[in-house]
Parts: sequence; C-alpha cells; structure tokens
Amino acid sequence: MSKPAALTTVEPDQDAPCCPPLAENRIPAETAAVLAPAFKALGDPIRLQLMSMIASAPGGEACVCDLTPAFDLSGPTISHHLKALREAGLVDAERRASWVYYRARPGLMRRLATLLTVSDPDTAQH
Repeated sequence: MSKPAALTTVEPDQDAPCCPPLAENRIPAETAAVLAPAFKALGDPIRLQLMSMIASAPGGEACVCDLTPAFDLSGPTISHHLKALREAGLVDAERRASWVYYRARPGLMRRLATLLTVSDPDTAQH
C-alpha cells in the first residue's frame, strides 16, 4: 500500500523569526515579498472563512467534504480557493482515499500575527 500523497508547496522557513511588528519598525522588502502572498490569499472573504474553518476544526484538520457544503459555491470553486491557501503556505493538504484533509500551518499564522501586533499606547511602558 502506498503512502498518501502530501499536497504542499515549498515556502520559507516558518519557524524563523519574522520581524518586529509593523508599528515598531519598517518591514524589510524581502520579508514583505515573502509574507504578501499569505495576506493576499486571506484578503478574499471565502478564503478567510475557509482558513477560519480549517484552523478551528476539531483535531486541527478539516476534510474538504466538510468545507464544501458550508458555501453556496461549486466544488471546483472551493478547490480553487483551497489551492490558493495552500500555495500561499497557509495550509497543508493530505489526500486520504478520495478526500483531501487540510491543516493550518501555525508557523506562518504566528508570523502574520506578530507582524500585525500593535501595542496599546495606554499600556505601553515608557
């Protein structure tokens, strides 16, 4: 029996420290170029909803069979959006028999969250 095929894309090291929050320092051009595709992918409302469903799924993964019925869209359209999330490095996908299961990539999510962190001026220490 063969091992299930992993459907992932190559991306930068997700465990590498990203950078200080945008509100603290200017983001380097190289970092912006690496992270922009993830922000672009999340800029679509359907993809943002899919990402939320995957990230919050019990056990940390969601089957495409559970994601598709949540939308009034065709299966190929949902597959297109999931492919965009995968290509942006936001999710991993694994085929099991006839279904594909998606799992969020927490490293990239942490990098995006860190980049967008803004301190509350009232609680910042001077």
